Amino acid sequence: MTDQVELEIDGVSFVLKESHSFDWLRPLGTVFRVFDQQDSGNISFGIVQKDGKRLFVKYAGAHTIHANHTGSPPKAIRNLKSSVSVYEDLAHDTLIRLTNHFATDEGYACVFDWVNGECLHSHWYFPPPAKYEDPRSPYYRFRQLPVETRIRAMEQILDFHIEVERRGYVAVDLYDGSLIYDFDKHAMKICDIDLYRKGSFTNTMGRMWGSSRFMSPEEFELGAAIDAVTNVFNMGAMAFGLLGGEKDRSYERWDAGEALYQVVIRAVSDDRSERYASIAELAKAWKQATI
Repeated sequence: MTDQVELEIDGVSFVLKESHSFDWLRPLGTVFRVFDQQDSGNISFGIVQKDGKRLFVKYAGAHTIHANHTGSPPKAIRNLKSSVSVYEDLAHDTLIRLTNHFATDEGYACVFDWVNGECLHSHWYFPPPAKYEDPRSPYYRFRQLPVETRIRAMEQILDFHIEVERRGYVAVDLYDGSLIYDFDKHAMKICDIDLYRKGSFTNTMGRMWGSSRFMSPEEFELGAAIDAVTNVFNMGAMAFGLLGGEKDRSYERWDAGEALYQVVIRAVSDDRSERYASIAELAKAWKQATI
């Protein structure tokens, strides 16, 4: 790869498109991990403090190597700043906890509590097909768990999004890369809600942000409404990701029984009028199917 520089902090190497100062990190503690492969324009750091507490620091302002057209430093800074109120408004046990945020000379940083676990779509280590086939892949390992355990993990995601809906927000760019699963505690955490929006809105982009594996038809359609019914589709698609064949939504690839399949296949209908009207309504049908 060309047009990149390698930097090192506390013995941990990473790459950017150009050099950047991270002196502002020093007072926070010692870097033990760097996440430099995101396409959002952010770079993130695992930090350990003197007392042993660990932090997750997300930073916008550097020229990252995989930034897409929405991830230029100025746009990344704006997006990260605007995400602060989202994390504060949607604080929840399933969501990583924002503890601090501040401007630096060249960018903006958000500080979160570190959570133990592994990202279910760590594409920089396990790109497809390795994600599905490599026994070291977190997604592969998750899919080997008992179906009851995976259903509970999906229910944690649903519970959080019931609150998202109740507080008047719409999920944007939710995919399995937003999920951290603790295999020891069997606990699911959501780590990236930066682009969630307050209130329903109109698609002004055409193809919106996100992974096509989890996106509704309206997230590709200029002028379409993006709202609670959109998020019903997102929840259904996520269920197929954790319990079925992802984009292959056939019953043959589904692990969780006929009753729950019928609930989830309705949620991912291309026809919005056939979906559940809200995540709360979907969750009610889900609960009835799992009794």
